[in-house]
Amino acid sequence: MNNHPTRAVRRAQSGTTEAPWVRRTLLGIALVFLLLFLVLPLAAVFVEAFSKGVDAYIASLRDPDAWSAIQLTLITAVIAVPLNLVFGVAAAWAIAKHEFKGKAFLTTLVDLPFSVSPVVAGLMYVLVFGANGWFGPWLLEHNVKIIFAVPGIVLATVFVTFPFIARELIPLMQAQGSDEEQAAIVLGATGWQTFWNVTLPNIKWGLLYGVILCNARAMGEFGAVSVVSGHIRGQTNTIPLHVEILYNEYQSAAAFAAASLLALLALVTLAIKSVAEWQSERERKAAANLPPERPTPSPSLR
Repeated sequence: MNNHPTRAVRRAQSGTTEAPWVRRTLLGIALVFLLLFLVLPLAAVFVEAFSKGVDAYIASLRDPDAWSAIQLTLITAVIAVPLNLVFGVAAAWAIAKHEFKGKAFLTTLVDLPFSVSPVVAGLMYVLVFGANGWFGPWLLEHNVKIIFAVPGIVLATVFVTFPFIARELIPLMQAQGSDEEQAAIVLGATGWQTFWNVTLPNIKWGLLYGVILCNARAMGEFGAVSVVSGHIRGQTNTIPLHVEILYNEYQSAAAFAAASLLALLALVTLAIKSVAEWQSERERKAAANLPPERPTPSPSLR
């Protein structure tokens, strides 16, 4: 009698019923797609960036306008990401852990930037804070500049990036439930102690994912920032806007040198996300393999 499993049984055990050639074909299509539309364009950015040599590459990044764009991009991310971190955690906590009127409406508002074009988002801020906008005359009277200045860039960036952290945490918190928080409160923990010692450790990897994605989008945002920045060279240009200006001026090597920073950011983001996912999966498996705690016998049973 043949004890070896049949081919159909082996396929069922592997979770699929397709023939091996089907799996190989699908894998080959996926790899070719990634090579043509991701790997090659990404490699082309670095090839073009170093096309005139390392010295030209460094000189392009040390240009005053390029350095100003790098600084403004970092400043924008440093302000926008913490703001979205606070909002994302608060919104996720409210939506996942509490029931209240308007919960569905709040969830819809969180998703709003996903459905609104970034260009439209920039135009909204121009309508509100521009010279001819709703608050424009008052801002001019008090010498407060938002549009075509750093505050407008930060506001536009916050708008297009604030769903990332909240949307990463909401399903995670909903899946975890609130049993552990309730138990901590019953044992006498304060709200802050419950969040810091119970909730935060449970969501730390999802929070890290959201922060990584939010930071990458904040530094790479083009549409909304392009509308509110005014393209003032050396003052309101972020790295994406600086790349556009250089490319339009046929300075391709300098443009790709600046673009390589964003490409490098994407690679670093991917690496950090992969490490975080690996660590999260490792902790999950370790927790699943823990033996159950043996109850301590009461004095009457000893």
